[in-house]
Amino acid sequence: MPVRVLAILTVLALAAGVAALVACGGGGPSASPSHASGQAASPAPALPKTPRALSDRLAAADLALRRAIRAWRVDGQPARTSPPDEVAVRARYVQRAMRLLSGRPRLAAATIRRLPARLRRQSREVTGAMRDLRRLSAGWPPAQAVRTGPAEPLGKLLAYYRAAQRRFGVDWQVLAAVNLVESAYGRVRNDSVAGARGPMQFMPSTWRTYGLGGDIRSPRDAILGAANLLRHAGAPRNYARALYAYNPSPLYVDAVRRYARLIAGDRDAVYLLYSWGALAGTRHGSHHGAGRSHVSGK
Repeated sequence: MPVRVLAILTVLALAAGVAALVACGGGGPSASPSHASGQAASPAPALPKTPRALSDRLAAADLALRRAIRAWRVDGQPARTSPPDEVAVRARYVQRAMRLLSGRPRLAAATIRRLPARLRRQSREVTGAMRDLRRLSAGWPPAQAVRTGPAEPLGKLLAYYRAAQRRFGVDWQVLAAVNLVESAYGRVRNDSVAGARGPMQFMPSTWRTYGLGGDIRSPRDAILGAANLLRHAGAPRNYARALYAYNPSPLYVDAVRRYARLIAGDRDAVYLLYSWGALAGTRHGSHHGAGRSHVSGK
């Protein structure tokens, strides 16, 4: 468990290229052929800054994204591939909008109330989680560099979450939310400044207790270890207590529970969140510490 976890806030700048992945046409973002070919794409346009324009664009983007997610899922691709352009581009556009709203409460209130009911609920959960993680990371020193790598295909991660749920009784949606917040589903490869490691950010001493003899950097083993720890800490009866044991911050607990509720209540949500990619790029640097070890409290 982390002494300082990597709190995930917005699109990773590994990509002076990530912005280039987000192109917008008509009512919402559309995939760029240059992304598929590896050629440079034109910069993403600025998001609208008025509630009416932003809500209209966000609603259109959400509809297009859901159609793209369902096509990806019907084809069986999440089990073995990264999100296709049609999903990734739109997901990152939605992510940019959520980040904007999370940092501008008045714009958020005026924009979100104009959204369709489902997207309104989603936006409140996501922007609330982003605000929690921003507050949690405030005042921490800037990160120097972020190492990243590909995530396991989402279909494999879903199988790991569900296997952990069967074994330990911890809801798979909670495990998916922790995996998102800790490492962007394993894409962020840094150890924390205190030495927490792997896709679920375990301290080695904690791993020896809960890791079941597995590999701390293995997504499957780390997810099982996280479920083991959460079960011992009170899940599923008391997720607030269990998550506080994982990282003793009410902000962390609230952020994870918001993402978990979103995933549990919207079958497309985990595909959206997974398609955000590795996240960073705030004024504090490219990644953030977010808490203290459940073991030592330091």
